[in-house]
Amino acid sequence: MSIVIWFTVALALWHFTIYVPDRFWQGIIGALIGCVVGGLVSGVVVELILGNGLSDTDLITFLAAVPGTIIGAWIVYRIGVAQGVEPIDEA
Repeated sequence: MSIVIWFTVALALWHFTIYVPDRFWQGIIGALIGCVVGGLVSGVVVELILGNGLSDTDLITFLAAVPGTIIGAWIVYRIGVAQGVEPIDEA
């Protein structure tokens, strides 16, 4: 159940990437991948540190995915900026 919570939190926070300029590596899908992977990794790390199982859920389970989601989105954004990814202006 914890994995579902981490995925859902990451997906919910991913929606806020529309407020950031589109310089993510591989665009909005890259942002989705970065958020989901970051949320899952940080959730697993926190649960392992606390010694909880995957079926034990509480408020900490929810909060564990937030920092990883933000860090994952930031990493994918920095990769996109470093590669010089610019949005196409079709005006």
